[in-house]
Amino acid sequence: MSAAVAWDVAPAPVRMPVRPARPRLVSLPCGEAAKAVPAAPLRLTRAGRLAITLTSVTAALVTTVALFSGGASAMTIDHSTSVQPGQTLSQIATEQLPQLPMADAVARIQVANDLTGTQVHAGQTLLIPAVG
Repeated sequence: MSAAVAWDVAPAPVRMPVRPARPRLVSLPCGEAAKAVPAAPLRLTRAGRLAITLTSVTAALVTTVALFSGGASAMTIDHSTSVQPGQTLSQIATEQLPQLPMADAVARIQVANDLTGTQVHAGQTLLIPAVG
């Protein structure tokens, strides 16, 4: 006798694809019969809250900087002078602003003229800020 195994294999049931439900048309009342539908409440996501917070902080920073900046915009100009050949910014500062220490006078002239260093050239016109 031979050893054989017989499997009882039944064919798998055939599945038919399910057809998606089609949207149905619904008749809605119009005109006087229509009722106002209340809007859904506004929901803020985490990204929305972050955007609002960052915008508020940025606006506060810009306002603070604008109010408390004491740069050249807050400085009043008294007069102007032309640089003579051989003159340095230190000499001009001590001549034009004798009531201030030289370092302070040089700094004020630099701020008033948007200078990044102490280099000046003959013929250059410098604005001299008012002291007070």
